[in-house]
Amino acid sequence: MNKALILDFGSQYTQLIARKVRELGVYSEIHPFNLGLKKIKSYSPGAIILSGGPKSVYEPDSPHPDPGIFQLGIPILGICYGLQLIAHHLGGQIHKAPEREYGFAWLQTIDRSGLLRGLKDKTQVWMSHGDRLETIPEGFTVTGKTANSRAAVIENHKRQIYGVQFHPEVAHTQEGKKILGNFLFRLAGLRADWNMRSFIRDKIQKIRQQVGKEKVICGLSGGIDSLVTSLIIQKAVGKQLICIFVNNGLLRKGEYETLLETFRRKFSLRVIGVEAEDKFLEKLKGVISPEKKRRIIGQTFIEIFEEEARKLGHVKFLAQGTIYPDVIESTSVKGPSHTIKSHHNVGGLPENLKFLLVEPLRELFKDEVRALALELGVSREFIQQHPFPGPGLAVRIVGEVNRKNLCLVREADAILLEEIRRARIHNKLWQAFAVLLPVRSVGVMGDQRTYQRVVAVRLVQSSDGMTANWYQASPRLLKKISTRIVNEVDGVNRVVYDITSKPPGTIEWE
Repeated sequence: MNKALILDFGSQYTQLIARKVRELGVYSEIHPFNLGLKKIKSYSPGAIILSGGPKSVYEPDSPHPDPGIFQLGIPILGICYGLQLIAHHLGGQIHKAPEREYGFAWLQTIDRSGLLRGLKDKTQVWMSHGDRLETIPEGFTVTGKTANSRAAVIENHKRQIYGVQFHPEVAHTQEGKKILGNFLFRLAGLRADWNMRSFIRDKIQKIRQQVGKEKVICGLSGGIDSLVTSLIIQKAVGKQLICIFVNNGLLRKGEYETLLETFRRKFSLRVIGVEAEDKFLEKLKGVISPEKKRRIIGQTFIEIFEEEARKLGHVKFLAQGTIYPDVIESTSVKGPSHTIKSHHNVGGLPENLKFLLVEPLRELFKDEVRALALELGVSREFIQQHPFPGPGLAVRIVGEVNRKNLCLVREADAILLEEIRRARIHNKLWQAFAVLLPVRSVGVMGDQRTYQRVVAVRLVQSSDGMTANWYQASPRLLKKISTRIVNEVDGVNRVVYDITSKPPGTIEWE
């Protein structure tokens, strides 16, 4: 089948592998490193990629795949730790390197007949390893080397097993995409047939098979994910879809009324509007923990959906705009990676959920969702809006969520968005938002001492939300934003600018 399976051994770059493979037109999925042979065969993959990882292959607790994968006859590419696994299981020797190799290195091409077809004599690659291959397994040849790694690329064409010590999936490896393309197309014989049109066609068929004649309710958040979810389900089952847009009191300024009108008129969706601000705020009263906030909000949404479903008669399915990064960050089932935070639509669902889930975007990254939206006829203006978290402003208030705090952060956020649009940088940014901090600072306003709240401003650039860089805004813009927030938001006397990238920080504060 025209699919690549990526086995995750805990690399921080595993998601990048999946994205790069998809960019080349091949559908890819990430699975845990210990995926059984029977399960692997059931997916009928055309290629398998072994990711990097933080462990050493010779450590007692290091993750290893079922050795039988090397006997399946499926083309395999090992990346960094993945190369070392190949060598370890097939008779090579891995030892701790005299010096850890981290960062840029120059790869010298020895043989261009396979994985390195079309590469320069010397090309820049990105290394991140403390072990190295000392003895290559029988039947393999070395086709590339660096100053610190005599076997930076190994190939066994007869067994269709290949390995690279560096990371071709990162932008720092200049010809990494070419290497991945050589593996997928020249060596594994896959086709570039993954695109949003084929996704829509396949997904509509799957939704029809799953849902049948039953009703589906979909919670609209105001963001692109839930909108695209509803549009693709609408294409599949038409009037069987009923959307619910809940005013939880956690939306941005004026958003509920504007979006409710847009959903009904522009997208012809059947939408029920529900006023539930009091209910959400009562449940969030006194709650400080961000994880508890997410769980409460997720569970309260479900309660409302169940209540509305009872009014509609029997409803069997609940649709959600869950996307791949939500899944990756909420659970470690994909591999030995740490859970970062739960998302309300992944980790916040109750165990006794009365609905079956329909999650058509679960396999997609954010940039793919946006491409899908274009195919479905959503305007670029709507698509280019910044991601807004499902729990809304609740996770942009560090501390208790109440009406007063919501008013402060909502007004500050509105000013921030207005100014970045005036500065014409809105579409350059992945997200821009204000965060209300649980601290007060001394200030002077009108010759009087003040002791008021602090707002943090966050502007970031990213392609998929998995990694992000803080935006180097001009001092003039920051001054204007700060001045307006302090002057116009009664209760705030200080504004700070967040200059943390992801990693080590996350994009949202909670």
